[in-house]
Amino acid sequence: MGHTRPLTQVKYNVDGDLLMTVAKDKTVNLWYSHNGERIGTYEGHQGSVWSVDCNKTSTLVVTGSADNTARLWHAETGRMLHTWELPTAVKRVEFSRDDRHILMVTEERMGHKCGIYIFAIDISTPEQSNEPVVILRSSSAKFTAAAWGYLDKYIVASHENGSLTLFDWANEEVLRHASAVHEGVITDLQMWKDGSYFITSSKDKTARLFETTTLDPIKMYKADTGINTAAMTPTQDLVILGGGQDSSEVTTTSSRQGKFESRFYHKVFEDEVGRVKGHFGPINTIAVAPDGKSFASGGEDGYVRVHHYDPDYFTFQYDY
Repeated sequence: MGHTRPLTQVKYNVDGDLLMTVAKDKTVNLWYSHNGERIGTYEGHQGSVWSVDCNKTSTLVVTGSADNTARLWHAETGRMLHTWELPTAVKRVEFSRDDRHILMVTEERMGHKCGIYIFAIDISTPEQSNEPVVILRSSSAKFTAAAWGYLDKYIVASHENGSLTLFDWANEEVLRHASAVHEGVITDLQMWKDGSYFITSSKDKTARLFETTTLDPIKMYKADTGINTAAMTPTQDLVILGGGQDSSEVTTTSSRQGKFESRFYHKVFEDEVGRVKGHFGPINTIAVAPDGKSFASGGEDGYVRVHHYDPDYFTFQYDY
């Protein structure tokens, strides 16, 4: 219990020994992932913190917030190194695979259009440029998330109207646009470790796999409630979905019917194979440890849950 308001994102570092969590309570927490011990906090944001990421060497942390800023932190000391002022709230941040750039997804609000801002990062100095290298704009609906593709050549963005866009970001060019791949808002987008494909989740009660360069659909996973987040496991052929009925929908039912479980599906055969209970509200965010031995979830209830798999998980065989 390190947050007093709903979680917005949980994220492991590359080594998997650290877990970063952000929430609507303005707090950024850093934890040891193996035992849940809190290491410290990054303090400075004046609004809900929507997104967090860490570079490959675990020396820098970037956060995006509703206070219209993205901030760069020294991971070990918690010292704020730089603040980027954006026109609107920053909904998603992510380091590029080579750690040379950060993408920032901004909201459309108060007459300002949404955008994906790309900033260059110079790790040799605390001073960073306030001028974006590129600003990508949407020709469709508002952006909801974005991620780097393989070799940092591409950026895939999701939209509020259920569509996807593939950018050649360096040339500010739209390579492909896939309309209405979901029937509702795309709530999360997470890339596979080599960037060749990715998973999306949506309020239309499905999660889907797509090939990165073509945006062709590969697989679909159906649930009976809206999906807020989806992640892929690196060692088993499984995907994990999180969601649940909104509180307004649960008031007339019991919490047991709120469907606040992490749901496991076979990645290839699309069948649901298991569920993990624990949260008392909708699950907003899920991340899987890089070694595949655990996963973390963050909920509307303000709790972060870190689950370490039992030995039989690693010997699980799908019954064809």
